[in-house]
Amino acid sequence: MFSKFFIIKNCAMRMKLTAKEEEIMNIFWEHGEMCIRDLFKYIPEPKPSYNTVGTQVKFLEDKGFVTRRPVANTFLYSPAISEKEYSGQAIGNVVKMYYNNSYASVVSQFVEEDKMDLDELKALIAEIEKRRK
Repeated sequence: MFSKFFIIKNCAMRMKLTAKEEEIMNIFWEHGEMCIRDLFKYIPEPKPSYNTVGTQVKFLEDKGFVTRRPVANTFLYSPAISEKEYSGQAIGNVVKMYYNNSYASVVSQFVEEDKMDLDELKALIAEIEKRRK
């Protein structure tokens, strides 16, 4: 039987964030668990309304990116997935969409466009070999 956390996390990994949602998630990833009032302090100017931020967090909760727990007369929200998990999924989506699911094609393009030199490629291969041992 799957746990509720696994189902929520798996669902979140398939959904994309809007730019504003990603901005909010970056705050959660950097500062951890907090209530809407504390989150609002980290939102850059020009700030949306407090209610708008609350609505965005509710959307993030509905999508499975944050969880909440009651404390006194408020809720504390925290990220349900890590930044690394989200960015890895986002990169995977780009590779799937634009490179026919071939990571080798991505690396090849980096090398061809001089965005990755031979030394970096050798270091990457060495790291992969080290991890496989």
